[in-house]
Amino acid sequence: MSASPDSEASRLHNALRAHLRQEFVAPAAAIIGFADIVIEDAEQAGLTGYRADLDRIRSAGLSLQALLDEVLRHGGEIADIDAYRTKLRHDLRTPINAVKGYGEMVMEDARDMGHESLVPDLEKLLAAADGMLERIDTLVAFSGEAALDRTGTSFADASRVLDALRESQPATAHQTIAGQILVIDDNESNRDLLARQLARDGHAVTSAASGTEGLALIAAQGFDLILLDVLMPEMSGYEVLSKLKRDPQTADIPVIMISALDEMESIVRCIEAGAVDYLPKPFAPALLRARIRSSLENKLLRDRERAMMQEIRLAKERNEALLLSILPRAVVDRINGGAAMVADHIPEATIVFADIVNFTPFSGQMSPSEVVSVLNRIFSAFDRLVEQHGAEKIKTIGDGYMVAVGIPEPCDDHAAIAARLSLVMLDAFDAIRREMDAPIALRIGVHTGPAIAGVIGERKFAYDIWGTTVNIASRMESHGAPGHVHVSKAVADRLAGQFRFVPRGAVEVKGAGLMETFWLEA
Repeated sequence: MSASPDSEASRLHNALRAHLRQEFVAPAAAIIGFADIVIEDAEQAGLTGYRADLDRIRSAGLSLQALLDEVLRHGGEIADIDAYRTKLRHDLRTPINAVKGYGEMVMEDARDMGHESLVPDLEKLLAAADGMLERIDTLVAFSGEAALDRTGTSFADASRVLDALRESQPATAHQTIAGQILVIDDNESNRDLLARQLARDGHAVTSAASGTEGLALIAAQGFDLILLDVLMPEMSGYEVLSKLKRDPQTADIPVIMISALDEMESIVRCIEAGAVDYLPKPFAPALLRARIRSSLENKLLRDRERAMMQEIRLAKERNEALLLSILPRAVVDRINGGAAMVADHIPEATIVFADIVNFTPFSGQMSPSEVVSVLNRIFSAFDRLVEQHGAEKIKTIGDGYMVAVGIPEPCDDHAAIAARLSLVMLDAFDAIRREMDAPIALRIGVHTGPAIAGVIGERKFAYDIWGTTVNIASRMESHGAPGHVHVSKAVADRLAGQFRFVPRGAVEVKGAGLMETFWLEA
């Protein structure tokens, strides 16, 4: 469906005003901004002789800006485009010529007097004025079909960006905070002015002349804030913003949109796409500082929150690792789930006790650190074997070591696992003993049966096991022989045909009476 002539005219007039704001207001603001900078630099250097002419330059810039504001506030349609462009050309030239005349005189005096520090900003001020004169000449050729300006941006370009914004969908008294800021703007004078203003506020500023260049810089280094122009050739600011917010690596970088477009619809679209703020050109330096400060403060708070959450996560992981060094994983999960008490009846499990024979007289000739070092070496080797076999270390008692299989997680082959574990513990211990040439030996006892398991204590809590099965397993160890695995009949019967057992005969076991026991052979 084609647009009506009235709507097409309205759209063209809106695009024309957007073009005027983009291509004329930015240089006017640059003239005033650079004039302010030169005035300040001259005062700091005690060069009071330049003040009168610099004030005239600034006054002409303000007149130019006021004239542009008045033109842009004209909301109705332009009835006669030829008369409009002729009057606009005449009215704009007067203050621009004043800027150029006084600016050239001041720069000539500064060079003659050796005040070179003022020259670079005066050159930028005059470049902005020259650029405006060129743009005024372009207005004369305006026919409603988009005369290209020197940047390659046209009246129709502005209109197309307006259409794209309407049709596109969104992607997903203070202390100064200095930040790394990226300015993306195709207008050179606007970039230079922003860079100077921001640098004077203590920020580190990087500039890009296009969206493509800006994205490349963002990929190469980190930025705390991005000032992004909406109206740019090739890739609009809205497209750049959408790419940034779609990428998880850049989605959290705050972006302030700066644009000649002051339509509410374009503002809403950019905010919906993820921009933190929107500043229509021209903007007062004080307002820009306030918006930048607010954005940097918010980013600082988010960064602190992220760091705090990371610290909390690491602390939680450390706490969980500490708990797991004391308690089984299943028990830790229950405690984290809110269990006030952990107490379980285990229908059947296998308990293993190991004791180092002759360790007391052997350690009596050693220093405390040597004693701990030997025990740590032996028990660390046992810990690795326990983990490999899916068993659960319960505790060490002096030179004794206690293991449970089938607790807290039940398993059908707990007795077989305990038998294999006991044999490899003997082998590992014998290898360490031979290497140390130590007169010690390992004695192991194993029994299968029901047990009670749970966590005891409030501060120095521990996971422990109780019951007759535990007592008998302990007696199997104490009634055993060095270098052997001593098991009850319950273990031998359960593993008949899977392992080799040698009957030992009847043994009097305290608390259990006469029991038939066996040696587990490798």
